[in-house]
Amino acid sequence: MARYNDVNNSNILFSGVGYAICLIDIYMGMYYNTIIGWALYYLIASFQSELPWTQCTNSWNTPSCRPVTELLPNISASSPAREFFDPQVKGGEVLEQYKSDGLNRMGPIKPALALCVFAVFVLVYFSLWKGVRSTGKAVWITALAPYVVLIILLARGVSLPGAAEGVRYYLTPEWAKLYNSKVWIDAASQIFFSLGPGFGTLLALSSYNKFNNNCYRDAIITSTINCLTSFLAGFVIFSVLGYMAHVQHKSIEQVGLEGPGLVFIVYPEAIATMSGSVFWSIIFFLMLITLGLDSTFGGLEAMITALCDEYPKALGRHRETFVAALLFGIYICALPTTTYGGVYLVNMLNIYGPGLAILFVVFVEAAGVCWIYGTDNFARDIEKMIGHRPGIFWRICWKYISPLFILIIFVFSLLSHEEMLGSEYAYPEWSLQVGYVLTASSIICIPLYIIYKFATTPGSLVQRWKMIWQAEHSSDGSTLTYCGEAPRCDLRTASPAPIPSNG
Repeated sequence: MARYNDVNNSNILFSGVGYAICLIDIYMGMYYNTIIGWALYYLIASFQSELPWTQCTNSWNTPSCRPVTELLPNISASSPAREFFDPQVKGGEVLEQYKSDGLNRMGPIKPALALCVFAVFVLVYFSLWKGVRSTGKAVWITALAPYVVLIILLARGVSLPGAAEGVRYYLTPEWAKLYNSKVWIDAASQIFFSLGPGFGTLLALSSYNKFNNNCYRDAIITSTINCLTSFLAGFVIFSVLGYMAHVQHKSIEQVGLEGPGLVFIVYPEAIATMSGSVFWSIIFFLMLITLGLDSTFGGLEAMITALCDEYPKALGRHRETFVAALLFGIYICALPTTTYGGVYLVNMLNIYGPGLAILFVVFVEAAGVCWIYGTDNFARDIEKMIGHRPGIFWRICWKYISPLFILIIFVFSLLSHEEMLGSEYAYPEWSLQVGYVLTASSIICIPLYIIYKFATTPGSLVQRWKMIWQAEHSSDGSTLTYCGEAPRCDLRTASPAPIPSNG
């Protein structure tokens, strides 16, 4: 598959963005695969005659446990599903948080969780070791299977009593919440995590396309499918939330939880009350695992592709060994998330690892392309590839709307990052400082590389400064280079790109 690179100073100047993305992908791999490990734990537990979170007769249940159908709005009690996941209750089976004192004393590693996470890393390795050849085959399963399961779950969900109320709640807008910055932050984070901008996923995978591939069409189709998928998933979730509100005689606001609680408590509670609950549980957690693997493939493949292209002799020629060593290193770093207090670390890594830094990285990417390289030059390059120039709407979005909007979201995220951690657990002050270091560790790659380029560029201080910020455009002598069908590119031997006849 063909690989193309645009050779100009501005791309080299912002190589720090690539290193920042690599660090972000490592942080994401350290906690995201643990969440997939939780889903694998649930999947294994589902292969029983009765789901373990159906009744309160298990050894890990507490005296306050009540079946979900017996929970009353004004009485303090916990359901079997809540105690199975163990969100800070005395008992529990999956996390066993009660055996830790938070981040100050997380306790030992839980072997069952460590094995589940190890199994996830093994699956990831055999999907990445051959590059896009193996990743592409795995994606056929991880990308398509969830749609089959979503449709099955939707058909089941809308047939449940109370589902109509849940769907009505889902489709009824609450305009006042648009004044809440957290809504915008969550929306931006959802797009970045689901679509992959900023993580290098789209850049790495699209680099294997043919030169004249219609990237405009692909961008529209990919974005549309991504948003429609999220919209479809909303019907699946809220139909079940409406059912749970009907069963428990509560409002939907009282039933719903954010984050892992929705996936590992509320939905399993609903599944436990359905006929054929074992079947529904198996396909639900299979869907979660395939969705999670699909996401982790993209981020890790982006990092592996970038490093193999940057160091073709040291890493590119030994990809299988490099991928094994990389994933093993990430797994070792992820082991603290499998301790009894690991969920606190997962939450912290989610916020301070990719959560904040990715917003700044995407802003720098947008600013670098549209403000330094230039929107007109970017549009001209696209015209060479697809034969026509992007419209004025897209150029205005690229140059003004998108960079400024992302910058504003980043500023609001910095101001409200402690609220994003939640209020159930008071994070110690030292952990917040560690979080700042995690965020800064990736962001700082960008200015450090600019300083490095400034120091190594010949000439006077003024000449250096002007030179490093001066982009060389394809119309001014630099070219898009064609790297053949090889899985990696060496610019020293690359030939000029074939320009399509209609370009």
